[in-house]
Formats: sequence, C-alpha cells, structure tokens
Amino acid sequence: MKEIYFNHDGNIDDLVSYLLLLTAPDIKLLGVGAIDADGYLDPSVEACRKMTDRFNLRGDALTVARSNSRAINQFPHEWRMATYSFNYLPLLNESGKIETKEAELPAHEDMIAKLKAAKEKVTLVMTGPLTDLARALDEDPTIEEKIAKLYWMGGSLDGHGNVAIVNADGTQEWNAFWDPEAVKRVFDSKLDIQMVGLESTEELPLSDELRQHWASLRRYPAIDLVGQGYALIVSVPMAELYLWDVLTTVSALYPEVVETRQAKAKVITHGLAAGRIVEDENGREITLVTKANKDLFYQKVDSLLKRAK
Repeated sequence: MKEIYFNHDGNIDDLVSYLLLLTAPDIKLLGVGAIDADGYLDPSVEACRKMTDRFNLRGDALTVARSNSRAINQFPHEWRMATYSFNYLPLLNESGKIETKEAELPAHEDMIAKLKAAKEKVTLVMTGPLTDLARALDEDPTIEEKIAKLYWMGGSLDGHGNVAIVNADGTQEWNAFWDPEAVKRVFDSKLDIQMVGLESTEELPLSDELRQHWASLRRYPAIDLVGQGYALIVSVPMAELYLWDVLTTVSALYPEVVETRQAKAKVITHGLAAGRIVEDENGREITLVTKANKDLFYQKVDSLLKRAK
C-alpha cells in the first residue's frame, strides 16, 4: 500500500487534489501540510480540516499542519482570495463544527515526523512551493532516505512562465518563483523527482464543457464540491487555468495517466530569471511529464469522486 504525504498551497486545484487523496482507495495518507502561497493560509487549513471530517473515506488518522514558511516572492492577492470563498461553501459547513485537529508541529517539522515514523518509504505529493521540503531536508537530512519519490507541480522547462511582474522576466512558474532557493535545495538532493510543469497539462483546461460535466453529476457530493469550487475561478484567454495540481496528484496515484521523459535541469536563483528551471547537460536528472491521457485522467477523477456518499 502506497503511503503518501501531501503538501500544498491552498488554492482550488490544491483542495481538489486533497479531496482526491481523501477518497482514493488502496493508499494511506500520513499527513497534510498547507503553506501560505497561492491561497491564504487560515482558510486553507480550515477547509482541509472540514474536508477531512466529511470525506476521509479510509479513516486515516489525520491532522492538518500549518506551515510557517514565508515567501521570497508572494503570489498576487487576487489569486489567493478564492480559498476564503471555498472555505465558506455550505457543504463544508453543514455540520457547524470541525472535528479534525491542527497538527502540533509546523508543516516542515510535521513532514519530518511523519516520514521518520513511516515503516516504508513515503511518496511526497507537493502542489505548491518546495520550501517546507527544503527546510525539512536542512533540519534532518536523513529523511531523504525515507522518501520514495517526489511528485511536484512546479516549474517549466520550455521558458513558458506565468509570472508577470516587474522583477521577473516572465520565464518562471509561480511555485518555483515563490522561493527559488528552495527549489535549488531540493534539486541538490538525491530525491527521485517527477515534475509537472506548465507545459505538461495543456490537454486539461478548465473549460465550460468540463464545468457542465461536473454540473451534470452534482448528485455526488464530492463532485458537487469540485464544481462549486471551480465556479470560483474565471479562466480567460491568455490567463487560462489548467488542472496542473490535479494532474500531479492523479499521476502519483495512477502513473499510467501520463507520459514522461528524462531531462537534466538546473535552477536559476538570482536576477530577473530567478525561479526559472532550464535544461542543462550538467544539471540533475528529473522525470518531466510531457503529456496526459485526457480520457483516462477524467475517468480516474470521476471514479474517485463518486466514491464519496
């Protein structure tokens, strides 16, 4: 049975990813940590606690860890607001109480504790910045031997970025730009890394067709929550949203959903290109997701979400 630790940054895609991990069969979720990046931290932690109460199908003993990591470059405020709205959705607040507790340790220390307590090597799924992992590796380098593989949504190898501010040249992806030094620290490790970059998911846009698909299945509570969540996101030309985080999570559960290639890459940490990941023959080897099987992806997502009654 695959044991997983999940670390995310609290926007809709991250929360949907957590929902999929709560409903997936044949895994054990050891813990979850939320970092203050693409979504505001307080509602992100609360939403995860409420989702655990409602959708923890396997009954895993879960607490939600709050990160105290801080940004080098913070996400735009407007992007981060959706987490507050998601946390207010009626389906998550119907009971009027929250049973799931916050973890006693901050997220990077919670990660260390869960990894060291695990009997087998653990799969890490990270859909936000890598800062908590970088801090964990610095604090206890022995955890590297406890990690089977890291699945990370971040970066881009083709110079295709989504950062458009004055102190960046536009080649970076936001999860990498949030803390470029953390990406370098993780890349300097010996971890087996599978990266879902911006170029990996162009088959999976947030489209009107997809929204209608979820609407037609809203009799399933988890699908209703997903549809309501993505209704908070407006995807427009030149600023399209793709299901990057969800693909990362699904690929950790079902590797057959994606195609990959091996690449050697390094991280730029200074200047206007800070946070950019580039191919380099002297770089470290990573597995880059290059394509998603669209039909199989949606089939897996639907099957997981339909499990929740």
